[in-house]
Amino acid sequence: MSQHSVALPYTGWGDVIRDIPPVAWGAVGVALALGLSAIGAAWGIFITGSSLLGAAVKSPRIRSKNLVSVIFCEATAIYGVIIAILIASKLDGVPPDFIQSMMNPKKIEKWQADAIAAGWGLLATGLTVGLSNVFSGISVGVAGSGAALGDAQRPEIFVKMLIVEIFASALGTYTFTLHFAEQHIVGLVVYKDHRGLFGVIIGLLQLNLVNFTRPART
Repeated sequence: MSQHSVALPYTGWGDVIRDIPPVAWGAVGVALALGLSAIGAAWGIFITGSSLLGAAVKSPRIRSKNLVSVIFCEATAIYGVIIAILIASKLDGVPPDFIQSMMNPKKIEKWQADAIAAGWGLLATGLTVGLSNVFSGISVGVAGSGAALGDAQRPEIFVKMLIVEIFASALGTYTFTLHFAEQHIVGLVVYKDHRGLFGVIIGLLQLNLVNFTRPART
């Protein structure tokens, strides 16, 4: 082996994660919100749909009204699509030289630290919404399956089981509503310096509202 040491660009996973641009974390948040929500909806429809088809063989009357369970499952995917679109809209307007400016900076400036916080914030938003919709879809599917089987035997319990499905579906609406409240916390800030426009989505995950200012053009 050579006695000369070779300088490695990365010495650990921390260096790799450090050099990932914040925009990439936001894109991962989009994928998680959309993908996990679709998985939750598909899983719930699979559970409730199979039970509905089986019970409808003996009691055809339950076919129409129990389709509401499938609609509740599909709503979880719609939540994920809407949140994914909102997160993706925050990634628009990023200049080409922004990503290069984030690679191996000699000194982390405030706008770079804010950009990193914004990227992780968008990632956390997508992951939270996606996981919430996964569990919401499964819960609605199990409740819908029980509603279909119970309605086939005792029609009077359908309304009671429908209430259970509504509460199960509310699990997905919690994070869906939270994302809109987060709009006041994760804001859009455009930074400018001597090289020109540095447009970047800036977010600070804090418990209080943050008033952002737009620096004047130089």
